Amino acid sequence: MKHGGKILREVADELEKKIKSGMTTLEIDVEAEKMILDRGAMSSFKKVTGYSWTTCQPINEQAVHTIPSSQKLEDGDVYTLDIGVYYAGLHTDYATTFIVGEKKDDKVQSFLRKGESTLLSAIKKIKAGVRMGVVSQYIQNEIEGAGYFILKDLTGHGIGKELHEDPYVLNYLDRPIEKTKKFASGLTIAVEIIYSMGTEEIAYEPGRKWSIITKDRSLSACFERSIAVEDEETFILT
Repeated sequence: MKHGGKILREVADELEKKIKSGMTTLEIDVEAEKMILDRGAMSSFKKVTGYSWTTCQPINEQAVHTIPSSQKLEDGDVYTLDIGVYYAGLHTDYATTFIVGEKKDDKVQSFLRKGESTLLSAIKKIKAGVRMGVVSQYIQNEIEGAGYFILKDLTGHGIGKELHEDPYVLNYLDRPIEKTKKFASGLTIAVEIIYSMGTEEIAYEPGRKWSIITKDRSLSACFERSIAVEDEETFILT
């Protein structure tokens, strides 16, 4: 998973540098698959039943699972690159959200910085023996404290032989911390913060299979890293 994660980050980082207004999300998807195959790995997402693409590419109010299409990116779009790699029988997953082009809105930049910084800080709290609720509560407090909304129907997840495994990694506290599970040494998970500017409610986008949007169509973002939990420290795989 460390090697697969290294491949994934190389591909994602290279892709991010190439993405600009005027490109279609399908063009980006084709390039993503080529880059993964060239490194001796495969697309994780293509192993999901019924999903035929290497990436998910939500834009603006689209939150997750938006399939590549002929839609062209525009300057100022809030764009998410969500991508996974399958290597040596194991999956890794990664997502980042950024503004396309040079049109940088300060309010949107603050919104995105909050999600990414919260994710990285939350990961530092994860080690064997810590209760998951500690991390869930931290994420919720940070995101909601900044005036944003956790999309509670969408969560992080275990990852390894399958792309999505138990346990779910919630971005909010749904029960007393002492009743939540403990992180165990050897656990591999994808911590995934999915949040919006205006609502915690989601909807399926009309006419677009797979795509989930914010119910009020406010801007959404997603930041995700695959990690491995060990006794003394946690390794970021992607």
